[in-house]
Amino acid sequence: MSLSNDRWITLVYAKVAEVLADTSLVVPTSEFSSIAAPTDPTFALAIDHTLLKPDATAVQIDLLCDQAIRYKFKSCCVNGANVQHVSRRLQASGVLTCAVIGFPLGAGTSAAKAFEAKDAVQNGAHEIDMVVNIGALKAGNYELVFSDIQAVVSAAGTPVKVILETVFLTDEEKIAASFIAAEAGAAFVKTCTGFSGGGATAADVLLMRKSVAYKPYVKVKASAGIRSFEKCVEMFVSGAERIGTSSGTAIMESAEAVAGSY
Repeated sequence: MSLSNDRWITLVYAKVAEVLADTSLVVPTSEFSSIAAPTDPTFALAIDHTLLKPDATAVQIDLLCDQAIRYKFKSCCVNGANVQHVSRRLQASGVLTCAVIGFPLGAGTSAAKAFEAKDAVQNGAHEIDMVVNIGALKAGNYELVFSDIQAVVSAAGTPVKVILETVFLTDEEKIAASFIAAEAGAAFVKTCTGFSGGGATAADVLLMRKSVAYKPYVKVKASAGIRSFEKCVEMFVSGAERIGTSSGTAIMESAEAVAGSY
């Protein structure tokens, strides 16, 4: 789809008006919204087990993989330099490899992001988490925001989650970014990187869910500041179907400790 920026502005304004006019608190239910405890096997399938610190060592990455295999998390989410190692470590485990792209600023060129995504997939990534071009979004250059996401979606050929970095955005911009990402072929819209302050909120997840509800196959990933099972449940109830957290193991260990006390 090739549209002028003026046409994108018209479409975005209409979507913003539609979503803001929807005062319903009804969120489509999913298999995750009824999870009662971390010991529910479905819970682990919502967790992207994450280690994105720049000083992460090979030993720490190996531990991340071992934890993901033990608890059967959905994926391990890592920086590009660690993708091949993680992919090999997780081989035949059922745990996916997820790579971040344009992380954490989203300010690279579309060509660089597309190359990075293709390289990650060639190294074994099953999913891609990319950061939106935040400056272009805030400037209203929606044509560039769309083409930037579409370039990564096309290069990856695998599910792409688009990180909005909600801490920088107004509600109108969150709606705009979610809508454009859905139109560009994203599989998920995602709240935050966790590197710029802020964190996932129930209000943002609900807003993003409403923004992409017209495309049932587009989902919401909540990420940043999610360190407890209770916070995960809050995100699920608000419409999230994936959680990005570095606290997955701590949540599971806490549940095991409670179960062991009875």
